[in-house]
Amino acid sequence: MGARHVAIIMDGNGRWAKKRHLPRAVGHQRGVEAVRTVVRAARDMGLDALTLYAFSTENWRRPEDEIAALMGLLKRYIIADIDEFVENNIRLKVIGDYSALPADVVTLIDDALARTAANTGTWLVIALNYGAQDEIARAATRAAAKGPITPATIEAELDTAELPSLDLLIRTSGEVRLSNFLLWQAAYAEMWFTEVLWPDFKPEHLQEALDAFTKRERRYGGR
Repeated sequence: MGARHVAIIMDGNGRWAKKRHLPRAVGHQRGVEAVRTVVRAARDMGLDALTLYAFSTENWRRPEDEIAALMGLLKRYIIADIDEFVENNIRLKVIGDYSALPADVVTLIDDALARTAANTGTWLVIALNYGAQDEIARAATRAAAKGPITPATIEAELDTAELPSLDLLIRTSGEVRLSNFLLWQAAYAEMWFTEVLWPDFKPEHLQEALDAFTKRERRYGGR
């Protein structure tokens, strides 16, 4: 059976730019173009959900000008593609505490979420100001307020509760770690790592990962 829910840690924008003696901002711009291409491919490939790690709780440690550039790119992406999301039945979802982002970004996100809320196609899930440990702590707090804490009651309170279970987690740029991304959801997910830097990641790489997934035997701790 093929993967229904794929998540990607989009790593390597800075290294892509450095290799070409370009500003990091150019690497992020090319990274956004890769996002646009891969989102369209995920829809065409029939994925139920694609989750992208766009901005972590740790990314606030980056220089202010880089954060401002990232926020500007996020705004331009939403403005440029929201009509396409609506027309192509894509459901937008944000995980993490995006209310901490600049007010104009929050307004754009709220509008985009409202405009795609009735859609029934592929979920496009953007992780913004997201950290998995924070997510689990928030979910456990909500679960405890309702009764006994069990894996099931915590899972019901996660940011991803309404999504299909995570099948495949991809990380680009050769790094082999989760970086506080979907720690709970990745418990039984397959992992696929590639040396390709995110701006160079194309639909054929996504297809390669999906093909590798179908050849793996998922045992969930059994034999």
